[in-house]
Amino acid sequence: MAASTPSVSSRARRWFQLHVSNCKDTLRELAGQPIATALTVTVIGIALALPASLNILVQNGRNLAGGWESVRDFSIYMVPGSELADAKKLADEIRNMTIIESVNVTPADAALEDFRESSGLGEVLDSLGSNPLPHTLIVRPTDASKADALRAIEADISARDDVDMVKIDTQWVERLNAILDFLRRIVMLASALLVAAVVIIVGNTIRLDIQNHRVEIEVLKLLGASDAFVRRPFLYVGFWYGMIGGFIALLVLVLGGWILAGPLQRLIGLYSAEITLLGMDSTTALAVFAGGILSGWGGAWTAVARHLSSIQPK
Repeated sequence: MAASTPSVSSRARRWFQLHVSNCKDTLRELAGQPIATALTVTVIGIALALPASLNILVQNGRNLAGGWESVRDFSIYMVPGSELADAKKLADEIRNMTIIESVNVTPADAALEDFRESSGLGEVLDSLGSNPLPHTLIVRPTDASKADALRAIEADISARDDVDMVKIDTQWVERLNAILDFLRRIVMLASALLVAAVVIIVGNTIRLDIQNHRVEIEVLKLLGASDAFVRRPFLYVGFWYGMIGGFIALLVLVLGGWILAGPLQRLIGLYSAEITLLGMDSTTALAVFAGGILSGWGGAWTAVARHLSSIQPK
């Protein structure tokens, strides 16, 4: 009588059990050589923490500078005595432009009141009889805005009869775009290089493991084991390296932030500045953790794909 074919559910259960078994076995194997494992995951953790710490440093630099986005802002001053409705209509037209992120309208009365409170010249302002300040539009371009496009907008708006002046510094926009692009590229380059380093570290470690298990692999292949069956434990080794390295990277970031927070806050206090230092957020933590797992798995896959096929039973 022909043997019955295993059902889909039983095959799936068997597949899941094999993965769970390989996952546990590789973790026990790593725990059995604690010094070598600790050295490897520590190097991985430091490599993953470096680009993340650089990104946090850049974010805090922007925060300490008072928010670099505001440097792009430019002001549009309406003709004194013009209607607030005209200013709001112009603001709506500017918001529809693709390179504009936001437009805020400051009415003349609100500007006068702010100036009154900050200057202490209330009696002088009352003696003027009328409000000399115009309605003002504060326009913030997008990060992708170019100086030429902003100059074109400046020319178009300045030609309007109800606009008195447009105050914009396109040179600052060009400088800021160059600075931000430079910093972004530094973070991206550092991230790529250090992730590549993790892949190389894990790949080299897995290569040594493959050589150490060469005889075992030859026996398994002689018994008919598939490449997927032989490959799976080594991939889980890379998974554990990346996962534990990601945890260590997060620990390094948290510990480094805790060590530096106190001295930095005291330094900021000496300049009488009220600035909140930015730490590691959930997005950065998730990126570091996921990057560790993917780079560890990728390094293992690279090593297995290159060296496992060369091992054949004799």
